Amino acid sequence: MSRLDPSLLAGLPPFSGMEREALTDMLASATALRHAKGAHIFREGEEAHSFFLLLDGYVRVVKLAPDGEQVIVRFIASGELLGIAKAIGRDSYPANAVAAADCVLLAWPSRSWDGIIAAHPGFATNTYAMVGKRLLDTQDKVVELATERVERRVANAVLNLAKNTGKATDEGILIDFLISRQDISEMTGTTLHTVSRLLSSWEAKGWIKSGRQRITLIESQTLMSLATARD
Repeated sequence: MSRLDPSLLAGLPPFSGMEREALTDMLASATALRHAKGAHIFREGEEAHSFFLLLDGYVRVVKLAPDGEQVIVRFIASGELLGIAKAIGRDSYPANAVAAADCVLLAWPSRSWDGIIAAHPGFATNTYAMVGKRLLDTQDKVVELATERVERRVANAVLNLAKNTGKATDEGILIDFLISRQDISEMTGTTLHTVSRLLSSWEAKGWIKSGRQRITLIESQTLMSLATARD
């Protein structure tokens, strides 16, 4: 682990403002892990034995509804923390974390959480700010599910994926990992049929290009207008 250069972490939001010595200290207790696409990093209800930093790849955070249906809470992108149950006062993981692509992570034992927070107040500040943002995002999503038409919800989901993972191409903004229509239906609380109908309609209008679990936004401004329009 000592061979990992601390400068790799310096530009990441959880470590913003931290000195090289502090980054080196944190890396000393970290372990590097790899998870293939589709593998569980942790499971809902499991003892929160570790917390993680995603160095490369994407992670799907999934909750199971009482009827067994999956709800995708969010996608985690490179540079973000996950599994930080200790930060919200839990001893178990509140959701499943599944690799949406091949992933490289750093893991710290949860038992070291209190010591790390005490020794590195900058990391603590950055982490709790991220927890607060995720809470606000969740509140916004609850309001959206309760009040917004399906078309707006799907447009918002596609735009948020592009914002967080987008890669500029000659055609437009590519969502930079494989995302299925079923994934989008689980993100937006709607049916696979509805998502398929909407994406096909938008593709016919030239707003997006989709296929083989790839989505490229061609007319992102048009989708943004759709997502923010009011009746």
